[in-house]
Amino acid sequence: MTSTLSRPVAVGAPTQHQPRRTLSPTHHLPTRLRPADLLRLTDQGASDVLDGRHDDLLPRYWDREQRWATRLHYDDDVDVWLISWTPDESTDLHDHAGSLGALTVLSGALTEYRWTGSQLRARTLEEGDQASFPLGWVHDVVRSPSRVVTSEPTLSVHAYSPPLTAMSYYEVTDSQSLKRTKTVLTDGGAA
Repeated sequence: MTSTLSRPVAVGAPTQHQPRRTLSPTHHLPTRLRPADLLRLTDQGASDVLDGRHDDLLPRYWDREQRWATRLHYDDDVDVWLISWTPDESTDLHDHAGSLGALTVLSGALTEYRWTGSQLRARTLEEGDQASFPLGWVHDVVRSPSRVVTSEPTLSVHAYSPPLTAMSYYEVTDSQSLKRTKTVLTDGGAA
């Protein structure tokens, strides 16, 4: 089967909830895609995985101790990843440098700890849930304890636009502010 992710994305296409927006010439973003476009791409990527279109990219056996990721799609505008989540593994508090992002939870559940500017706020994303993150979004993502005991990892599909090239990592200081601890080039990696 062929992935449907390579089909053109209807950029800024209106939905029943959002009218088409016209941007002023002075409005500058690092990408032509919007969070809603990325949500559609992660939803389509999840559907493609469930339909078996990426079976050749999946491991024969699930690693129960270490996260893994595989790229489902890449072009100049976006990269789309399938990421696994195992118990006690997190991304650590990070941003996506100059990229917007979105995710769809394919199986299991994730907890996202997002920096609000003064504290970390948690939210749980369960199977089928989606989230998008604009520029400057700092968060940590970890597998949530599942109500159903399973040896398979939690899976999620992520999209980044422009394609992810760097990530900065942070710690929360005693004065409840963020301190950058490092910046890494992703070299095609995902988080």
